[in-house]
Amino acid sequence: MPQMSGPEVAEKLTGVRPDIKVLYMSGYPDHPVFEQGGFKRDTAFLQKPFTPNVLTQKVREVLDGKKMV
Repeated sequence: MPQMSGPEVAEKLTGVRPDIKVLYMSGYPDHPVFEQGGFKRDTAFLQKPFTPNVLTQKVREVLDGKKMV
């Protein structure tokens, strides 16, 4: 994103709505934000590419509060 990173957006949103659910996604293998301290390994994350069914399943898991990586 041109103005701010995904973790920065999530941080701002969770500051306003602490109960908001966040699902990160990236097309980069071994996404660099993990190593840069952007978020923890237990953060909801979806690796691109993915199918619509996989996206639907991950969104459901996040909304249900299940652990996922």
